[in-house]
Amino acid sequence: MKKRRPATSGSKRPSAHKVARRPNFASAGSNKKLAQLARELSQSLEQQAATSDVLRVISSSPTDIQPVLDVILQTAGRLCEAEYACFFKLQDGAYHLAGANNAEADYIKYLSEHPMSVDRGTLVGRTALERRTVHIPDCIADPEYTGRDYARVGKHRSLLGVPLLRDGVAVGVIGLLRTLVKPYTDKQIELVTTFADQAMIAIENVRLFDEVQARTRDLTESLEQQTATSEVLKVISSSRGELEPVFQAILENALRICGAKFGNLWLCKDGGFQVAASHGVPAKYRDQLQLGTIVYPGPSLPLARAASTQLAVHIEDLRMDPAYLEGEPVARAGVDLGQVRTLLVVPMLKDQEVVGAFAIYRQEVLPFSDKQIELIKNFAAQAVIAIENTRLLNELRESLQQQTATADVLKVISRSTFDLQTVLNTLIESAARLCDADQGTITRQADGVFFRAAAHGFSGEFIELVKNLPVQVNRGSVTGRALVDGQIVHIPDVRTDPDYTFNEAIKLGDFHTALGVPMLREGVAIGVLALTRKDVRPFTDKQIELVTTFSDQAAIAIENVRLFESVEARTRELTISLEDLQTAQDRLVQTEKLASLGQLTAGIAHEIKNPLNFVNNFSSVSTELIDELQGLLKGMAVDQKALTEVNELADILRSNLEKIVQHGKRADSIVKNMLMHSRSGSGEHRPVDINAVVEESLNLAYHGARAEKQGFNITLEKSFDPRAGEVDLFPQEITRVLLNLISNGFYAATKRMAQATGDSFEPTLTAATKNLGDRVEIRIRDNGTGIPNEVKEKMFNPFFTTKPAGEGTGLGLSISHDIIVKQHAGSIEVETRSGEFTEFRIVLPRTAASNTKPGGRS
Repeated sequence: MKKRRPATSGSKRPSAHKVARRPNFASAGSNKKLAQLARELSQSLEQQAATSDVLRVISSSPTDIQPVLDVILQTAGRLCEAEYACFFKLQDGAYHLAGANNAEADYIKYLSEHPMSVDRGTLVGRTALERRTVHIPDCIADPEYTGRDYARVGKHRSLLGVPLLRDGVAVGVIGLLRTLVKPYTDKQIELVTTFADQAMIAIENVRLFDEVQARTRDLTESLEQQTATSEVLKVISSSRGELEPVFQAILENALRICGAKFGNLWLCKDGGFQVAASHGVPAKYRDQLQLGTIVYPGPSLPLARAASTQLAVHIEDLRMDPAYLEGEPVARAGVDLGQVRTLLVVPMLKDQEVVGAFAIYRQEVLPFSDKQIELIKNFAAQAVIAIENTRLLNELRESLQQQTATADVLKVISRSTFDLQTVLNTLIESAARLCDADQGTITRQADGVFFRAAAHGFSGEFIELVKNLPVQVNRGSVTGRALVDGQIVHIPDVRTDPDYTFNEAIKLGDFHTALGVPMLREGVAIGVLALTRKDVRPFTDKQIELVTTFSDQAAIAIENVRLFESVEARTRELTISLEDLQTAQDRLVQTEKLASLGQLTAGIAHEIKNPLNFVNNFSSVSTELIDELQGLLKGMAVDQKALTEVNELADILRSNLEKIVQHGKRADSIVKNMLMHSRSGSGEHRPVDINAVVEESLNLAYHGARAEKQGFNITLEKSFDPRAGEVDLFPQEITRVLLNLISNGFYAATKRMAQATGDSFEPTLTAATKNLGDRVEIRIRDNGTGIPNEVKEKMFNPFFTTKPAGEGTGLGLSISHDIIVKQHAGSIEVETRSGEFTEFRIVLPRTAASNTKPGGRS
C-alpha cells in the first residue's frame, strides 16, 4: 500500500506551455537494434544448422569424402553468397579440381584440364603457398593475379581461398568465387575456415580408414592361421566343463589347416586308449572305432610308440610301417577300412605324463610339414588345457556354487540395509537350494517373541498356520529345540522322534528330515534357520557347515538392521537437537546485533529530538509573534501602502512557519517511531489462540479507524481455520503487526473508493488463518489500490513511504518485518496487483518465539 511520494518543492511548477515536447528517438533506436539482433541471431542459427548438417554427413560417410565435400561446398556457397564453390586437391605437385557447386560446365571443364601450380598467380596457388586464408577483393585489380584465363572463363571477381593443412602442407583448398566485386565479410571468412577444418577432418578420416584397410589386408593371411587357435580357445573358455565341443573344434580346425582327411582324439583310460572324439572318419572305419571304444594297442602301433616316447610319431606311409606289416589290428583297420596312408600322432602330455593322443590321417602319401606338426602339437597342448580346465572346473563347481550363493546373500545384505525381509528370503532360498532341501524357515525374535519371518517351499496352508503362531521354546519342534539347546539340531526323521510334538506342521509340511541351526549373538540365540526334506535323507556335514554359514549371515543381517535402526533414531534426535541449537544460536546473534543497532538508533533519535523540539516550539512562538505584530500595526498610524507590504510579508512568514511546523511534526513522528523501533517490546511470549489475536486486531483497527475518520466504513470478511489453534508468540508484538497491516489495508481501500466513479466499488478487507501443521498462516487482503512493482521492492525498507506528509513515517512495515522474521522466525510475503488488491501472507512457527527476546531488540 506504499507508493513513492512525489518530491515537493517550494517553487512553483512550470506551466504546461513552457515545457518543450521531446521527440522519442529511443523507441526508433531500440527497434533498429532489435532488428539487427534478430538478423544476427537468424544468421547464427543458420550457420549452426549448416555445421550440424556437415558433421552429420561426416559421421555417416566415414569412407567416402565426396558427399562431405558436396555438402560443404553447397553450404559454404549459400551462406557466403558466392556463385561458385570449388575444392582443389593436391596431386603430383599441382592442385586439381575435386568438387564444384553451381559452377558452369565450361568452367568445370577448364579447371579440370588446367590444374593450378603453387604460385601467387592464382587464388589456389597463393592460398597453398601462404598456407593461410587468402581474400582477393577483386582479382582483376590484383597486380599479382596472373590467372586471367581462369577469371575470363569463370567470370569471377571477388575470391576467397581457405587451405586444408596437414603437417604444414596444404593438401587441398576451398575456393569461393563471386562474379561481382563484393568482398567477403570477416564472419563469412570465419565460417568458411570452419568448413575447411571439417573437410580436413573428413579427409583425414578417409585416409586413416584406407590405411587401416590396407593393413587389414596384409594381416589377413596371418590372422587366418591364428583364427583356428583362437576358435579353439574360445570353445575352451565357453565349454563350461564339456570336453566334446572342445575336442570337435580342435579336430575340425586341425584337419582344415593341415589338409588332413580325418582324425581321432584319444584319452588314456584303464591302461588303454579310448576314442574321445573323431571328425571326418570314413563310415566303415567309424563303425569299428566308435566313440567310447577302448583299444589296447601293441607296442608297434604308432599310438603306443608316441605314448612310450612322449614324442610325435610321423608315418609317411602306414602300409610300409611295421605295425601294418606285422598285422596289428588297429593299423590293419586303419589302412583297410580307413584308407590311411600318411598319419601323424602327437602325445598329449600333462606334467610329463601322457593323458591322450592326437592323430590326423591322410588317404594319400603326403607327409606333413614341420609347421603343420608344430601346429598339431599346439592343438594337443590346447586339448590338455581343456582337460585340465574341466577337471578343475568340476572340482570347483560345487565350491563355487556355494561361494556364489554366499556372495549373493552378502550382496543382498549390503544393498538391502533397510529391507531385512529381502535378505531373509534370499538366505532361506539359497540355503535350501544348495543343501538340496525341500523347505525351510527362518525364525527371529521381535518384542520378546519368536516368529517365523521367512519361509520357502511350504504350502500356503502351512504358511497360514505359522504366520501368526509364536514359536514355542521347547523340544516339540526343531526350531524350539535349537532355541532351547543353543546349538545345531539334526533330526533324521521327525516322525520317529519321541520329543517332536509339532504334529500339525508335519501334516501340512509333509517332511521327515529336519535341521535347525541357531542364529547366535554373543552366545544367545536370536533366531533359527531350519531346513526340512520330504524324505528320510540326513544332511551331510558339509551341508550342515554351509547352513551354519547362512545362519551366521542371517544373524549379521538382523543385527545390522537393529543397529541401523538404533543409529537412525539417535541420529534423528541429534539432528533435531542440532537444528534447535543452531536456530537458538542464530537468533541470539541476531538479537545481539539488533540490540546494538537499537541502542545506536535510540541515541540518534534522542539527539535529534531535542533540536527538533526547539524548531517546533519556536515555530509556534514565531507564529504567535507575527499575530501580535500585525495587531500592533493595526493600532498605529502607518502608511497604508507600507502596512499592506508588511502584512503580505507577515502572511508569507506565517505560511513558511506553518510548513516548518507541519514538517517538524512529521520529523517528530519519525523520531518517535525510531524510538519505538529500537526499544524492547512489552510482555512475554506465551501460547495464544491465533484466531482470537487476529479477530481482536481486526476489531481494534476497525473501531479506531471509525473514531479517527467520521463516516469511515468498510466490509470485513473473516475466514478463520478452527484447527489453527495456539501459537507460542509475543501477543502484543503480533497485534502491533496486524494493526499496521489492517490499517494500511483500510487506507488503500478507502483511497480506491475515493478515486472510483459511481457507487459500484465496495471497499473490503479479508482476514484469514490456516493450519499448516507445525506452522500457522495469516492472510490480510484488501481490494485497494495495490502496490506497483517498483514500490513493492522497497516497501520493507525503513523510512520508505508513499503516504502524504504527516500520514506515514515509513517504519510500520519495517517494524512488522523485524517482528515476524527476526523475532518470531517466521516469514512475511506480499502479493499485489496495482489497482486491484494487496495481500500479506504471514507464516509463523508454533514454537519459534520461545528463545527470543521481546521485540527482537534490547
